Amino acid sequence: MRLGPAAAAALLSLAVALGVAPTADAVVPARAATTELSLQADPAYADNDTTLRVQLAGDGGQPVAGAQVTLERRTSQVWAPIGSVTTDENGRAGQVVTLSRAAGDNVFRATFAGDETHEPATRQARVDLKRRASRVVVGGPGSVVDGRSVVVRVRWRTGHDKPVAGTVKLFRSLAGGPWKKVRTLTTGDDGRARIEVKPRQDSRWRARAVRRAWVEGDRSRVHRIDNLPPGTPVRLPKAAPRPRKNLPLQPRAVGAGANVVVTPVPGRVWRQMTGISWHRGCPVGRAGLRLVRVNYWDYAGYPRRGELVANSGAARAMGAVFAEMYRRELPVRSMFRVDRFGWGKRTRGGDDYASMAAGNTSAFNCRDVTGRPGVRSPHSYGRSLDVNTWENPYRSARGTVPNRWWQGHSHPRVAWRSRSHPVVALMARHGFRWTYGLGDTQHFDYVGSRARAAVAPRACDRYCD
Repeated sequence: MRLGPAAAAALLSLAVALGVAPTADAVVPARAATTELSLQADPAYADNDTTLRVQLAGDGGQPVAGAQVTLERRTSQVWAPIGSVTTDENGRAGQVVTLSRAAGDNVFRATFAGDETHEPATRQARVDLKRRASRVVVGGPGSVVDGRSVVVRVRWRTGHDKPVAGTVKLFRSLAGGPWKKVRTLTTGDDGRARIEVKPRQDSRWRARAVRRAWVEGDRSRVHRIDNLPPGTPVRLPKAAPRPRKNLPLQPRAVGAGANVVVTPVPGRVWRQMTGISWHRGCPVGRAGLRLVRVNYWDYAGYPRRGELVANSGAARAMGAVFAEMYRRELPVRSMFRVDRFGWGKRTRGGDDYASMAAGNTSAFNCRDVTGRPGVRSPHSYGRSLDVNTWENPYRSARGTVPNRWWQGHSHPRVAWRSRSHPVVALMARHGFRWTYGLGDTQHFDYVGSRARAAVAPRACDRYCD
């Protein structure tokens, strides 16, 4: 309520009468002044110092000197005191603090409790982090033997070589294919993470470190890991021709060793065979055939899973042959069922010309002798075996197939020109005769005993395959 002059005079008279009028020396308390409190700090790198700058001013911006200001820091959402400062004649004070890597822990609060002439005041401020540059590196061995595990290591550090704990995304490319994320890793306090992998192909690896409040992200250089064969690759002469027909790689080996599995011919396989490697009029039917699945060493030194169809009376012997070849690392170029190559008009069965042009190993194929239309091939009975056909040619009535170069050359592991060759010798031990010798180097017939198999090859005077 505001008093007019007359009312004020009356009130003063009353005070004098009561003996409570102010004397000349008495001071009337003034209203407390509004206080302005500011709190600031320059951005800085985490783990580095910055100065909290406090400024306290009253009405009209007049500095408040000698005032005590309490400082607090919020850590994990809890406020805790970090000290107090006293303003100088300009109303200013400072406090050095070290910034945390967690942005939420770099929030500060200044509090002035007030006094007789100044109202209390408080101010809160977040200090921004400057992000450091960083570098993420992917490392590990440069090669691994196929089927074995290898450790891929990730290291993330700042530009001044301090470890960074955080999220790193790991990417992989197999055999030159597209990049795909394989794992999200978290580096520890030492800036490191690791993952154990078993790449079955040549692989490339890279990492992307995810930016954090205090550090920039980064993308690593590519680290390559070569997949090495566990076996010994075949070294062919430089002059040797290569197969005219390319085949896809067969599946990786299954189980331990050769892992021979002999079963009746499944319905799916029989449907694929019918009309190609088997048709009406063949001397043996589905009940008399077996599917042989077996692991083998390919020419690159990798174990793979192949299959062929054979007569039920010869299937296990064929499995035993390839089991010994596997143990002794005598390679096979490929082992697809011959029906893969489709119908061959010239052979009236599975296309033997195409199979040989690919160097394929096969057994049952109800067809004519290659190069002699109308003459039934021994393969029609499922007791004959053609092995590594590209390197082991056949002298047909119409010329040497699938190539002439290999007819005059041998190889200690994959091409044979005498009975002393390891492949010919082991075939004989399992009852397979090298029936036509140099006339049909790829061809073996199951005769059931080692003695019969050891008979010298006969001339291929009429027909062979």
